[in-house]
Amino acid sequence: MSVEIERKYLVSSDAYKSEAKGCINMVQGYLCPGSGKTVRVRMETFPAAPGAESPDAAPAGRAWLTIKGPSADGGLSRFEWEKEISPQDARQLLGLAEDSIIDKTRWLVPSEDGIHTWEVDEFHGDNAGLVVAEVELRSADEAVPAPSWLGPEVTGDKRYYNARLTRHPFKDW
Repeated sequence: MSVEIERKYLVSSDAYKSEAKGCINMVQGYLCPGSGKTVRVRMETFPAAPGAESPDAAPAGRAWLTIKGPSADGGLSRFEWEKEISPQDARQLLGLAEDSIIDKTRWLVPSEDGIHTWEVDEFHGDNAGLVVAEVELRSADEAVPAPSWLGPEVTGDKRYYNARLTRHPFKDW
């Protein structure tokens, strides 16, 4: 079992796109939301599916089932278990998602130090207009150079948790 340690930020410009080394389109849904713990089903989709009505709108790539525990330190770290599953199983599990499906493009941007990768999520559908960057850390006090396009930190702000965005989408803020 592992612990995920990450910081989350808003993004102030789209300059990250010119620095990105690639992007992944994905859909994800949550089973049994609202308990402080999450069970997530995530599937890559090809090609990009902005505005897709359902996960069936694009062919599937890899898929995962992830379980995350609650955070005891303001959202900086929490237990995480992840297992790769078949796209067919992911489609079936996404059909059980209790709220809306998250549709996003994840841009992969190498950090200036060459050690980390910024994951910049550009949301579509009901969360269009929201762009959030995350960086995973090896320890809670690890420093990562901040790129010029990085905005305010929102680590621990539950409004920006993907599971919460399924129930309270950005369009309703």
